Amino acid sequence: MPFLTSRSSTSYSAPAPGWLGWSLAAASFAFLGLFLALPLALIATEALAKGGRAYLAAISSPDSVAALRLTLISAGIAVPLNTSFGVAAAWLVTKFEFRGRGLLLSLIDLPFSVSPVISGLIFVLLFGLQGLLGPWMLAHGLRIIYAPAGIILATLFVTFPFVARELIPVMESLGSEEEEAARVLGASGWQVFWGLFYGIILCNARAMGEFGAVSVVSGHIRGQTNTLPLHVEILYNDYSFGAAFACASLLALLALVTLGLKSFIEWRGRGASLEGRP
Repeated sequence: MPFLTSRSSTSYSAPAPGWLGWSLAAASFAFLGLFLALPLALIATEALAKGGRAYLAAISSPDSVAALRLTLISAGIAVPLNTSFGVAAAWLVTKFEFRGRGLLLSLIDLPFSVSPVISGLIFVLLFGLQGLLGPWMLAHGLRIIYAPAGIILATLFVTFPFVARELIPVMESLGSEEEEAARVLGASGWQVFWGLFYGIILCNARAMGEFGAVSVVSGHIRGQTNTLPLHVEILYNDYSFGAAFACASLLALLALVTLGLKSFIEWRGRGASLEGRP
């Protein structure tokens, strides 16, 4: 499978890149430098523009700590639940034939085609005070909109396709005969793990960085319903640019840590795959 096969497993050597190859490589690195490395460097520069003491004060303020906590809690709940759903859905779709299989796949893809803002509005229409279930929930002392529960639900909705959509192609490529042979060679487990891990990485990154859906259901209550992306927006709108960039640097740091973990697992997985070859 090309997605899971290392370059060393090919039986031929790729030709040396000509002028076109070098030009494309230079253009790719220039694009990444302009739109990825440069913005990250600017975030770090602006975050530390007023010194380390101001930076620490910004990220350790009560509102910043509360926003970071809620972000981690939302991701910590959404990712395991969506991982469980993704594994179950991928197993069901790839191992069984049943009526409604196409409908299930379409429902899995639904958050990809619906705007996050629309997703948030759907929860408002369902659970808001004037929504379908709002009066009943108010009578029973339940609150979802403008509460952490709403943020967690919105995060669950926008992130649930990622694990399933990464696992399904991997498991479809492993027919029964291939699975038996792969188990003997020790490769099947790594292939499934790669798909699962990529799905978890994407799900976690989207959960921590989600803005649109959680913005609609949060109410922007400082210290209570603001996630870190929402907190950055509020600080920026209040002209607290240094604090906004300081908190934004936390999101960038979380992304870099996630990327580093991904690269480490890839390296370990590549070594394990090589050891498992005859």
